[in-house]
Amino acid sequence: MNTLEEALSSIQAPDQNAMEECRKRWDGIAKPLHSLGKLEDALVKIAGITGSADIHLNKKALIPMCADNGVVEEGVTQSGQDVTAIVSENFLKTQATASIMCREVGADIFPVDIGIARDTCLINKKIAYGTKNMTKEPAMTREQAVQAIETGIDLVRELKEKGYCLIATGEMGIGNTTTSSAVAAVLLGEPVEKVTGRGAGLSTQGLTRKISAIHRAIERNHPDPSDSVDVLAKVGGFDIAGLTGVFIGGAAFHVPIVIDGFISAVAALAAAAICPLTKEYMLASHVSKEPAAKMILDRLGLSPVLHADMCLGEGTGAVTFFPILDISCAVYNGMSTFQEVHIEKYQPLV
Repeated sequence: MNTLEEALSSIQAPDQNAMEECRKRWDGIAKPLHSLGKLEDALVKIAGITGSADIHLNKKALIPMCADNGVVEEGVTQSGQDVTAIVSENFLKTQATASIMCREVGADIFPVDIGIARDTCLINKKIAYGTKNMTKEPAMTREQAVQAIETGIDLVRELKEKGYCLIATGEMGIGNTTTSSAVAAVLLGEPVEKVTGRGAGLSTQGLTRKISAIHRAIERNHPDPSDSVDVLAKVGGFDIAGLTGVFIGGAAFHVPIVIDGFISAVAALAAAAICPLTKEYMLASHVSKEPAAKMILDRLGLSPVLHADMCLGEGTGAVTFFPILDISCAVYNGMSTFQEVHIEKYQPLV
């Protein structure tokens, strides 16, 4: 397994030459300049990430990190903790939303048990049987947080070695909008009330309990906003920490990583706080309805492609982005150039 330090030391800026070559290819295709907008921008970014303007996205994967959260003891969810294992195992039966979507778009799914409260048949990377209740003590130790991050890094390495060239992030874990809101509040420096939403449909009373639990967790544990690992350990979850590692692994191994929704974006924010260059290896799929989602993407300097009011999680927004990237690739690789069709090339307006 690659250590966090090894991964961070290997991260470099994207290949500017490959990006420029990709832009020239787009500008040479027989269509108005930049008329496919963010579809073009995404491939330019992918060229920089992979170091090549020869782009093919034939082998795509979704990694849902699955874990339980001790804070559910505080009544912050409308579902019981047993739902985490049930839905997570449904990924393997193509009975969960994200797995059905993966089947339809031709992507493979690799659900990971990084901290579910009982044993499962998922890829076993379990660090513990759920985190501790963060309102009473740190959610995990710093060592466990680093272990979770390194798990994510190593999964990217494994998938790259298997030929995967694009990875989406997803998660499953009852209570993880609570932990995500806590991490977001600390890293963004915003009030808890401003970054906390209703998750999977909490009542107003439930939302009040959720906000109160986050306040108590932050007040008890004093997470250091200048130290992402400390924040993840004290008020985060194994799923968020694992996804943080996926984003770092993407930068270390030159694999584009697609951000899903709020929880995934929180992990992206944590990764960028550890190493700002990781932002250059991320693609934003959509903006979640959760209150902090747009704030996080703005802080990362990323603009989502989809605005569909999605907030399901699991990686569903990221997987929805896959066919759009496929379409972009098809045009990029298959359309004639101005020279080939004997049309005068478009020139930028002066």
